Amino acid sequence: MIIPRIYQNVGALLKPNKVLVIYGARQVGKTTMLQEYLKTCNLKYKLDSGDNISTQNTLSLQDFSLLKEYAEGYELLAIDEAQKIPNIGQCLKILVDQIPGIKIIATGSSSFELSGQIGEPLTGRKVTLTLFPVSQLELRSLYNSHELKEKLEESLVFGGYPEVVAETKKSQKRRLLEELVQSSLFKDILELERIKNSKTVIDLLRLVAFQVGREVSLTELSQHLGIDYKTVGRYLDLFEKSFIIYNLRGFNRNLRKEITRKSKYYFIDNGIRNAVISNFNGADVRNDMGVLWENFIFIERLKKRTYRDIFCNAYFWRTWEQQEIDLVEERDGKLFAFEYKWGNKRVKAPSQWTENYPDAAFEIIDKSNYLSFIA
Repeated sequence: MIIPRIYQNVGALLKPNKVLVIYGARQVGKTTMLQEYLKTCNLKYKLDSGDNISTQNTLSLQDFSLLKEYAEGYELLAIDEAQKIPNIGQCLKILVDQIPGIKIIATGSSSFELSGQIGEPLTGRKVTLTLFPVSQLELRSLYNSHELKEKLEESLVFGGYPEVVAETKKSQKRRLLEELVQSSLFKDILELERIKNSKTVIDLLRLVAFQVGREVSLTELSQHLGIDYKTVGRYLDLFEKSFIIYNLRGFNRNLRKEITRKSKYYFIDNGIRNAVISNFNGADVRNDMGVLWENFIFIERLKKRTYRDIFCNAYFWRTWEQQEIDLVEERDGKLFAFEYKWGNKRVKAPSQWTENYPDAAFEIIDKSNYLSFIA
């Protein structure tokens, strides 16, 4: 099964003396997308990998004569798993600054490592793409609205990793997700950050999985795990930078009744969330369908905003009186509020919201209208 990805024309994004940086979690399809582009590429290219020890040795030295020799005769350099190369940012800077007309693609699964190395060196010298697990927006090219709705429960439970989406057997979907969590999900964090106690890392992520859509207290998490709250914060930051979770902060306009200090966390993929808590049951026997729905809608909307260049600031909103809204988007000076509902219950905008933000839009996102919101 071939799933058309959102970035079909990678070549159109390439620019002379610029680096096209493709971020994304492990196994979301970055390498496949790169290889598919190279099959039709008219440029003379070199494909290399950061896993290659020889490549690591050559590119990490920052020796211009060696780099010039490495790139000689090529119009395009494609470096997969670039984050594994020490000092890759400085290396790429030298290449784009010193070799006229060179084009470069660099992919990386560990954004905290790759972005940390290239952020400052490549200022003004890069174009950045983020590739997520397969989105409903992408699946619309394969299925119509009716078919996508028929597959909704499957998406809520098993998520959107390409190999999982392509698999037809639920038992195999589960096996793939469990293998991903056990062998790959934490690999970059444990290796690059030299974290020895992997059990603590997994226990923390499991606690977060049970609190999706709720405000998270670092102090409470640290007490549960018996570690310092600063360490909890560092681990959560690593989870976010390695595309496991997303941190959503609270909205406020300095009104005393609004709560803004805590964050909510969503998983980048529902299937990963369910694998972490070992629950792949169907909707008829679950008590957390509202949680799965909220995580699914939030992340699919994030994918759509990213892929369709919908620029906004995103928040949740809550008051001390427990009035809340799942998502607030601030676009072009206007506020748009959204509440997610798995069931058919109709609700009105919270009274304190309408009083303080009378010009803001408000909409319920449920099973009748969700596709237009996310795809």
